[in-house]
Amino acid sequence: MRLLVAIPALNEAAAISGALAALAQVQSLDDVVVIDDGSRDATAQIARDAGAHVVSHAINLGVGAAMGTAFKYAARNGYDAVVQFDGDGQHRPEHIAELVAAAAHSDIVIGSRFAEGGTFKSSAARRGVQRFIARVASLYARTRLTDATSGFRLAGPRAVAVFAEHYPVEWLGDTVESIVLATRQGLTVREIPVEMNERAGGAPSQSVLRATLYTGRILLILGLATIRSVPPQIRELRLRDRKAAA
Repeated sequence: MRLLVAIPALNEAAAISGALAALAQVQSLDDVVVIDDGSRDATAQIARDAGAHVVSHAINLGVGAAMGTAFKYAARNGYDAVVQFDGDGQHRPEHIAELVAAAAHSDIVIGSRFAEGGTFKSSAARRGVQRFIARVASLYARTRLTDATSGFRLAGPRAVAVFAEHYPVEWLGDTVESIVLATRQGLTVREIPVEMNERAGGAPSQSVLRATLYTGRILLILGLATIRSVPPQIRELRLRDRKAAA
């Protein structure tokens, strides 16, 4: 399976070099693309100097749009699978092999911070939101998920074909809505436990009010994802798959 590692990045000049150096220990940087999502610092140049491919957005479009670009890049360049990987040093490259192994049995594999008693630390409000969203996403995926918002995940060949045609771009909702989109196309989702590092700097805050607003937004996105019509390109792709299977 030809594997592409895609790194959506916005103003990650302070961390991208270390993330790529760690990644290079397990993955050739010839098969790494950094989607520079409108950075105003040296993120793109640092990534190029390290040996990764870089695709730049003229303006900041969000993680969902960056991953949409990554999936199109993968399809155009003959990659079978895509691993989404953070440029801030949180994701551990040694888990990529585990994602690939699990992909033998599923179209999408999510690296979960909380599966099997994971001890990743987050605020009580933030963790409560993550648990609630995971329960709702589990209903769509028809399997137990503990970390539906994790950005450390692998999309296999069938998922790449779907996401190269359409990938959700809703702010803060792309990871969850992509699960709904995938399951509506008959794709399978599972998760495996992974360890993640703390952020290189700062810590995300999540007040009760922000947590409530975030939860409401995700639920709205999930509701819309359920009733949205399937994009025409994906309908055609699904029809081709059915004809090929017949």
